[in-house]
Parts: sequence; structure tokens; C-alpha cells
Amino acid sequence: MTIEVERYELLEDPRYRFEFDRRDFIKTFGGGLLVLLVSPRLEGQESGRGRGADDRLPADVNAWLHIAATGAVTAFTGKVEVGQNIRTSLTQAVAEELHVPLESVSLAMGDTSRVPFDMGTFGSRTTPTMNLQLRRVAAAARSALATRAADRWQVSADAIDVVDGRVIHKASNRSTTLGGLLTDQPLVATVTEDVTLADPAAWRVAGRSVPKVDGRSFVTGTHEYTSDIRRPGMGHGRVIRPPKYGATISSVDASAAQAQPGVLVVRDGDFLGVVADTTEGAARAADLVKVTWAGGGSQSSRTLFGDLKSSAEPGDGQGAFHAGDVESALASASHRFEGSYHVAYIAHCPLEPRAAVAEWDGSELTVWTGTQRPFGVRGELAEAFHLLPERVRVMMPDTGSGYGGKHTGEAAIEAARLARGAKRPVSLVWTRAEELTWAYFRPAGVIDVRAAVDASGTITAWEFHNYNSGPSGIRSPYAIPNQRVEFHAATSPLRQGSYRGLAATANHFAREAHMDEMAAALHVDPLAFRQKHLRDDRIAAVLEAAATKFGWRSRTRASGRGYGLACGTEKGGYVATCAEVAIDGRDVRVVRVAAAFECGAIVNPDGLKNQVEGAVIQGLGGALFETVSFDDGRVVNARFADYRVPRFGDLPAIEVVLVNRPDLPSAGAGETPIVGIAPALAGAIFDATGVRLRALPLVPDGLPAAPSSASADTGTTPPAAPRRRP
Repeated sequence: MTIEVERYELLEDPRYRFEFDRRDFIKTFGGGLLVLLVSPRLEGQESGRGRGADDRLPADVNAWLHIAATGAVTAFTGKVEVGQNIRTSLTQAVAEELHVPLESVSLAMGDTSRVPFDMGTFGSRTTPTMNLQLRRVAAAARSALATRAADRWQVSADAIDVVDGRVIHKASNRSTTLGGLLTDQPLVATVTEDVTLADPAAWRVAGRSVPKVDGRSFVTGTHEYTSDIRRPGMGHGRVIRPPKYGATISSVDASAAQAQPGVLVVRDGDFLGVVADTTEGAARAADLVKVTWAGGGSQSSRTLFGDLKSSAEPGDGQGAFHAGDVESALASASHRFEGSYHVAYIAHCPLEPRAAVAEWDGSELTVWTGTQRPFGVRGELAEAFHLLPERVRVMMPDTGSGYGGKHTGEAAIEAARLARGAKRPVSLVWTRAEELTWAYFRPAGVIDVRAAVDASGTITAWEFHNYNSGPSGIRSPYAIPNQRVEFHAATSPLRQGSYRGLAATANHFAREAHMDEMAAALHVDPLAFRQKHLRDDRIAAVLEAAATKFGWRSRTRASGRGYGLACGTEKGGYVATCAEVAIDGRDVRVVRVAAAFECGAIVNPDGLKNQVEGAVIQGLGGALFETVSFDDGRVVNARFADYRVPRFGDLPAIEVVLVNRPDLPSAGAGETPIVGIAPALAGAIFDATGVRLRALPLVPDGLPAAPSSASADTGTTPPAAPRRRP
């Protein structure tokens, strides 16, 4: 699997690498010489249940599936549940192909000692990869058990049916359970790519909405998250962090904290933390530690976009696309257009901040933590503490949202270091301020666009440069003969990494906003302008579906009302979004959104609808008002009172159209639906006001008091809209 460039967090240097105590070294490795090779961040030599030293999926069905004599089925997967409801859709996949009742299937997820290696739950890859893998596993198991029954009964395998967990031979009226075939002989089966799978058009369990697995425990609050884990003798930790990025410890006076009952202060280089019997006690003890800090950065929002462009590299890497002769097409064009679009850093703002519980048993380490990459965190722990990966176990209780922000194991490593110092299990839960300061952010970026059309209004040239935010979704879906599309890596002043949709959100915003600018200058309806240039039938279908649902062609004009739309594709998903806004002075209110989405065969319609709605709601924040403000090396809005996320009062009416394509493989839906809302809102604001906004967030402080609008003239460059800083 290709790792997208903008997953910067997977390639950064280790956050921690602690000193090795000599006694611990001898206890861990014994005498003699050890040569320890630390593998790259993208671990190539992880191991797990049925997992070898390479990156191939285990072929043995037993690595993935266990069928008990009672008929209970357990499937094993390294994918994790972070609120996207994949436990339900994966359970459906197993039940569908194994021909067992849905309620008989349970999943073991994200436990590195029990499940096959998995790179992580990201990139909308669970449905196209793991759903397919578990379907193959279940189908292979069902086929093997049907063959076993046929052999025992001395009948043709074609005469055997598996229905609701029972193996049946109708002609002789014989039947048994799947588990009954395993009482005297284990299951022997191999997973192959050519195993026969059920046709999605004939799905009985998959393909329909079913209640969320374990839904009652989530609603009633009985489900355990990392912060709910309790271990015997467990303490609670707090890490003492510098006042600004890059500062290091000059001196520490921990005497007042250590005088508190049950408090232990742990220092290892520039790592400093406390352990107490309660979370409140840990917070009080941390406040009592007096630290003198030295150095630190001077990062500031004021110079962000200039800094990104000035540090940019040549754009001939991932995502680069060149076709035709852009300069000649621009020179001969009837109309030329130019614009620069800015995208601010934004935070993930998960409902559950980073958290971990760590417990040592000699040189064996067990950690419970909310992460999208259990095996990746296991590798980070092994590297930080100089351990062999086999001596580290990571378990992932379902976590309260991730959005790409929980790929790294900072909290796990910090909890483990505190636990090693305290010699007892330690629970560590980041505060909201820590989450909004020390986690990585969605990358900021600058996107410069030039385009041209001929006398017929057909786009003839397209030049698109993304600085820093990334190449995901960077290619235009429109038919344009002359193109230059490039991503330029840059030096980021803040820690940055994966976020739902990666850079596809930024790239779709700039591209679709520029399409709107051209359509407006040419006095062409934005829908018709897009349809004129689309050659991809799947995008055209969702665009038409969204426009029809929204009533685009019959929309009525009213003062202070505006309408916008956008479309695109990423990671095998196709989306179109229409939006209506109401303007009252400087206030922008989103009234209505219609989103059409297609990602092949739909596994769980209700789950997919929830994903699309959730993406739209999350996208409202980044589109309208979310931004990380920072100055002099400090984040200055690191609390929800200052960092605004969508609230109930911000939510519009949302209509979702799901376009089912059972003739196509299922793709992922966790990311792509978010990319359409920002450009649709930008178009709607322009439609209502004539104000052309080219920076995300669009209206962090309401509409600009006296903005200028961008336009285009034949042979000229339109004036740039005012640029706001985060």
C-alpha cells in the first residue's frame, strides 16, 4: 500500500527515546552482545497472530477466524473502531460469507497479541481491503466445512448447503452445526484471492442496514474506553510540558511536589512528569514542580503562508502531472484566470483526547491506548524503550474518534515511561489544551491556480501548485488538454499530519472554487460549466443526483440567500455537494446541504449515510471558522472557548443520496464525503454577496467588512481577494 505524502506524522523523528538503565538492559537481554536494528517508522518486521516477517496477509484461515463448538464465531482483525462503525460492517461481511446469523459473530480488534499485523485504520482502506479479506476468509472456511460434511456423509459437495450456521444435506435430511464439524478435527483452510464470493446483488446480511453492534453499551455508557481502564494499584499521570515549541529543560525543582503523599516525579532527559493516586493529585503535583525552560521557537501565524512558499521544494514528486503545453494555451486563450488559495492549520478535536494505560511486568509491557495504528504504536514503544516488539502488547479499546489524528503513540509512550518510573500501572489522559497544542494538525497550505478558456468557454489550460498541504486529490477530474499539476513539499512551522481526507479537502476547495470563479466570469451556471467538462460518468452521476435532490435548477432567488455546489473524487469514492446559505449582516448561516455519494457496492446503508452526514458536519468547521492560531511558538487558542468547532446551532438540514453500485467493488467512505462542503459554501457565499473568499476558514470572524470580489477579464489577471491569517 502506498503511503500518501501528507501522512507526515508517520515519517517524523521519534518523539521519545529514553535512556536504558543498565540493570534493565541485563534483565531484558541477558549477557552477551546484542545488535539491535531499529526499523523505519513504517514497520516492515512487525509480527502478530499468524504474521511473519513480511507484509503479506496470512493465508491460514485460523489466523483470522475461530468457530467454537457452540457456533460462536470470532474474527480477528488489526483494524480498529474509532466511531466509524466498521465493527458492524465487518461483522456483516463475515456473517454474509460464512452463512451464519449476524449475532453469532464477534470481532477481536486491534490487539497486537491476537490479530494479524495491520498497517493501520486510515485511508478509507478498511472496506476495500479488510472487508474483502474477511469475506474471503469466511467463504474459504464455509467451503472447507461444507466439503468436510460431504466427505463424512459421502455425498457430493454440490449437494451441501450452509444456512444460518447449519450444514445441511436436504436429500438425506441430515444436518449439523459448523462447530459440530470441528469437535474432532481443527479447521484446515487457505485464503485465496480466487475464492468464490457472494454476488453483492444477492447479499442477504451485507447490503442492508442493521443495528450497530454493541450499540446499547455505547448509548448507556457501559462501553469502556481507554480512560475507563482500571488496573490493580494504578496511579494517574501528568506530563509537564514546555511553555512553547522547542523549549528544553534548564533546571527542575521538584521538592514541593515530591513532598506530597503518594506523588512520584519522573524525569528522563527533557521528559518530565508526575504520578499520583488521583488525576486531581497529579494535576496539583505538576503545578508544584518548578521548571526553568531554555530556548523555544518563534512560530507565528502572521508569516505562515509566505514561509510555506519560500521554503517550498520543486514540484516534481508525488502527484505531479503534466500534459500538453500550458504556456502556449495560456498565451492563446480568450480568457485567463489566476488565484491563490490559503488553507489554515486545523486540529482534529476528537471527543476523546489521547489516553493510555501502561503496565510493566518485568521487561514485558502492556498498553491500552486509543490509536488507529496498534502495531505502529507497538513499534514506537519498542523503539522508545529499547525492547523487542514481541515484548510489547498494545490493545485498542474503541476510541472516541480519530479523524486521522491518532496514528502516533505519544500518550502510550508517556504512560509507559511514568509506569516504569512509578513501578505500578499508570493511566494518562491528555487535557483538551494538550490535545489542541501537542498533537499534530491538518497541514496548512497555499495553492496557486492559473487557468484559461477559449472563445467557446472550454477550459484549455490548467496550472495547479499545492505548497505543503499535500497531493491527495490534486488531479482535476475535468477534461483539460493542457495541464501542469504539482505538489511542493515545504517546511512546516507546526507539527502536521493526517486529517480526514488529507489534502483532498484543500485541493478540492481550490479547484472547485476556481471553477466557480471561471463560471461566474463567463456568466455560465456552475452546474452546467462542470457538466460540460466532465468525462467521468461516476462523478457526473453524483453531481446530477445531488443537483436533483437539492432542486438546483428550480432554486429561487431571494435577498441574502446563496447557492453553491462542488464535486470530486478521492480513494474510490465520488461525491457532489450542494449548499444553501443565508446572510444576515456579517453572519453566515448554512441552511441546507444535499450530498450524493457513490463508493461501489454499499455494505451498510445506514452506516454509510452516517459517514456522509458526519463528514459534512465536520467539514463545516474547517470551511467556516476552525483555525489554529499561534504566535511566538505558542498556540493561543488551545481550548474550546477559543477554538470553535461546529455546534448544534450551526447544523443545517442535511439530505444524503446514496448511489449504490453493486456491480462495482466496495470502496471506503470515511474520508471522501468531506471534500465538497467547503467549496460549495464558498460558492454559496459568493452567490449571495458577490464576495469571493479564497481562504479556509472562510468566515472565522464573520464576513469581511468590505471585501473585494475576484473576477476575470479577457487577457488579464483578476485582482486577488484579501488574505486573512489564522
